[in-house]
Amino acid sequence: MKVVILGKDAMLANLIRGALLANAEIVGVFRYEQLMYSPLRLFLHDFFYPSTVTTLIKNHNLYDIQCKSANSEQFKKIILKLNPDVILVGTWREKIKKEIINLPPLGMINVHPSLLPKYRGPNPYIQTIWHREKKSGVTFHLMSEKFDEGAILAQAKVDILEGDTSKELKNKTVFLARILCAELLEKLKLGFVVPVAQDESKATYFGNVKPEDMTLDFLAETAEEIYAHVRAFYPFLPTYIQYGKDFYITNPYKTVITNESAAPGTIITAGKNSLLVAAKDGIVIRFDELQKYSRFKKFNI
Repeated sequence: MKVVILGKDAMLANLIRGALLANAEIVGVFRYEQLMYSPLRLFLHDFFYPSTVTTLIKNHNLYDIQCKSANSEQFKKIILKLNPDVILVGTWREKIKKEIINLPPLGMINVHPSLLPKYRGPNPYIQTIWHREKKSGVTFHLMSEKFDEGAILAQAKVDILEGDTSKELKNKTVFLARILCAELLEKLKLGFVVPVAQDESKATYFGNVKPEDMTLDFLAETAEEIYAHVRAFYPFLPTYIQYGKDFYITNPYKTVITNESAAPGTIITAGKNSLLVAAKDGIVIRFDELQKYSRFKKFNI
């Protein structure tokens, strides 16, 4: 089975590894970085700071597709020449046109890091933890012209443990994607895959996080909700505590819900680099190793 893989970062690396586990023939890899950087900047970045993906491409002698868009005529010609049976997509922000989606005979398959149809949208790691879910997962589904709405081909769950941030959830999810990718490609070879339509009655969608979401509101969220908020945004975005005119960046690994209580919204200084703050429900949260935010640098308080 011939495969082309599109994607970025850890998800792309694990899809490559999954395809290798399935002994698929990877005839091309299209990195999202091709869309982000000039050829010279990408060359210098690959030379001085080689990623896991570039190492996999080099070690396995894979074709590194040079293109500026998955919707371009150039990419279409490359796909027609490579003639893959299937195209896998993981972490790709372009909305891909129907004519490109329909090129491979077995279809274009997207990998979404949630249990679709729940948590459609661009930030499923953040949203699942922020909404205090106990489980998340990964879904392989046929691509359509609408984001995250195609029929499901494979799906598996991961546990969200107490204390997990989006970093831990992402690491678990992309590893699971590797295993599921290998299983799916093996089944596709044998024709054992039956697409299952998503249940629209269970669908949820969350758009991009807003800048104001990064500042914690202790009068609007309980202690448990604040703790989930801080963990959800790390490492992708900082969360801030406003204290007077200053903002302090939180550390999710140094944030603890205490047994203390106080009037909601009360901020209590507790020592160097620390604050104690009462949430909406009056439960106090301790934040250690805070950093004062500045446009030019961060200062410990």
